[in-house]
Amino acid sequence: MKITVKMKKLVFATNNIHKLNEIRQLLGTSIELVGLNEIGFSGEIPEEQDTLEGNALQKANFIFEKFHIPVFADDTGLEIAALNGAPGVYSARYAGNHCSPADNIVKVLSELNGVTNRKARFRCVIAFVDGARQLLFDGIVNGEIIKHGRGADGFGYDPVFLPEGYSRTFAEMPVNEKNKISHRALAFKKLKDYLLKPE
Repeated sequence: MKITVKMKKLVFATNNIHKLNEIRQLLGTSIELVGLNEIGFSGEIPEEQDTLEGNALQKANFIFEKFHIPVFADDTGLEIAALNGAPGVYSARYAGNHCSPADNIVKVLSELNGVTNRKARFRCVIAFVDGARQLLFDGIVNGEIIKHGRGADGFGYDPVFLPEGYSRTFAEMPVNEKNKISHRALAFKKLKDYLLKPE
């Protein structure tokens, strides 16, 4: 059976070059994946919702309404059991609106100081919008927060997140290894399967 793709070009509504490169590796050459810079958008995308699903949909719809090209956007949260699911939807700005990823890690480690239950999970929600459909795809990876960061790769909370069943943090893993198990990879695989599914 011949596979036909539903589109030739797809926009990933992100300014994060790390995310863009990660997804390009997963997608391969079947669809041209472009970032916001490549379609001439350099502004900020609103993220005003209080759920990952709401933010992902808001971002995807915002870009689709401007460019009318099939688009997807993701929102990702680190959910820590001992912090009642925080930082969650506020993961990127947990230490403040203009904080760095290192600032966020410092805050999380400070709040977990002395806490024995360090179970956590990364959850990613992808929203796909093409004018006819608005679809959601999700991915979850369970793990724990270690006491000190390890590794120089990855981004965000990767240095302190140890996925379940592994001895290396996300930041210690080569990208191709992380892409096999990460929350974003799992969510994107569902999107990719949809995009490449025979009509």
